[in-house]
Amino acid sequence: MAGALWPALLEPAAHGMDELCAVSAEGVRVRFLDGRELLCGTSGLWNANLGYGNKAIALASSAALHDASYLSVFRFENTYARQAAENLIQAAGAGNFGRVVFSTSGGAANDLVMKLARHYQALRGYGTRKLVVGLRDSYHGLTFGGFALTGENLGQSVYAVDQRLVRHVRPNEAEEIRRLTERQGQQIAAVVVEPVLGTGAVPLTPAYVRTLLELRARHGFLLVADEVATGFGRTGSFFASQLWPAPPDLLITSKGLTNGTSAAAAVLVSQPVAAAFDAAGEVFFHGETQAGTPVTCAAILATLAEMRRLDAVASAQRLSARLDEALADLVATHPRVIGTTGAGCFRSIRLCTPTGELLPQHEVPRVVAAIRRAGAIVHPSVQGVQILPALTYTADELAELLDCVRAGLDAPAGVGSGAVGTMQAGAL
Repeated sequence: MAGALWPALLEPAAHGMDELCAVSAEGVRVRFLDGRELLCGTSGLWNANLGYGNKAIALASSAALHDASYLSVFRFENTYARQAAENLIQAAGAGNFGRVVFSTSGGAANDLVMKLARHYQALRGYGTRKLVVGLRDSYHGLTFGGFALTGENLGQSVYAVDQRLVRHVRPNEAEEIRRLTERQGQQIAAVVVEPVLGTGAVPLTPAYVRTLLELRARHGFLLVADEVATGFGRTGSFFASQLWPAPPDLLITSKGLTNGTSAAAAVLVSQPVAAAFDAAGEVFFHGETQAGTPVTCAAILATLAEMRRLDAVASAQRLSARLDEALADLVATHPRVIGTTGAGCFRSIRLCTPTGELLPQHEVPRVVAAIRRAGAIVHPSVQGVQILPALTYTADELAELLDCVRAGLDAPAGVGSGAVGTMQAGAL
C-alpha cells in the first residue's frame, strides 16, 4: 500500500513496494527493504561516479556542517564556495573559464544558463536575441526552463511548458542547424548541447561539434555544454568538452559534482562572458537558497580531491576499454542485442524482440525489471537499457553486471512483468 511518499517517475501501482525502497548503499551495492542487495549498474542517477559511501567526502561534509552549518552566496560569499569555484576552474581549464555560478540541480542550472545567455546578449546590444536552441531527444531537466529545453516528449504540453522561445534540431544533422542559423541566427542567444545525449546515450560526432563551433563564430550565439551527466570522468576525460577543438562559453556540471551526496550544480562561465557583466557593473539576477553552501562546496572539494587520489579518469578509461570488449561480445553472441551506443562509461544497449523487430518502448520496463530480478539495477533507454557503472568498478563487477543483463534478456516473457517493471523510459 502506498504511503505518504510520492516518488518521482514511478507509476502509482509501484508506490509503496518494499523491493523498490532502498535502505543503504556501499561501494557499488544497494540494499532494499525486501532484503535483497543489488549491484548498481547506474551509479545512482549517474552521479555516484566513485561508488557509494566514500569516507573522505562524508567526513568533509560532516566537518563543514559542524564548522559552518549554513552560509550562503546570496548577497554574500563564503570561503568554501570561493575555494570550490577556484578548484572547478582548474579542473575544467583556467585558460578559458573565469567564474563559477552555483546552483542546486541540473534543471535549475539550465534555467540559469538560459537567463544568463539572454542577459549577456542584451549587454552586447543584442536584446532581440532570445531564442535558445537545443537538440531533439536531449534531456535538460524538468524545471520549467530546463523542461522547455528538453528535447524528449515528456508531457510538456500537459504542463503548459512555454517553448515559444526554444527551437529543437536533430543531433548530428549539420545541415538542419545550418538552415536554422541562416534563418534566425540573429535571434539566437545560445545553443545548448549534451556531449552525449541523455536517455539514448548518443554522442555528438566530431564533425557536428566542429559545425557548432563554426556557426558560433559566424553568428555570435553562446555555445553551452550541458555536462550534468558527462562530467567528472564519465566519458573518458574530466569533462567531455575538453576534447572539443575549442571550449564552450558555458559549462554545466552537476551529477558527479559531489559524488551524489548533495543537491549541487555549477555553471562555469568563460572569461569573455564574465567580463561583459564586470565591465557593465551589471548584477545577474539569479539566486538559490541552498546554492554554494559550505556542506555542498566541501563535498565538491572532497570529490575533486578523491578524483585525483583515485586517478578516476584513468580508471574510467580502463573500464571503458573493458566495456568495449564486453559489449562487442554481447552484440555478437546474444540474439536480442542489436547494437550499443554511448561513450566511455555511459552506454546504452539496444534490443530487439525474439522475432527480430526493434524492441517496442512499452516493453523496456519489463526488461529493466527482469535484469533487476537477476541482480542488477539498470535504467530504461531508447529501445533498450542504460548501463553507467561507477568508475571504480572492478573487472569482476563489470562481468557480473553483464551476466545480469544476459540473464534478464533470457528470462521468460512473463518474468519481470508487473509493477516493478513500470519505471518509465526518460526517467532521467
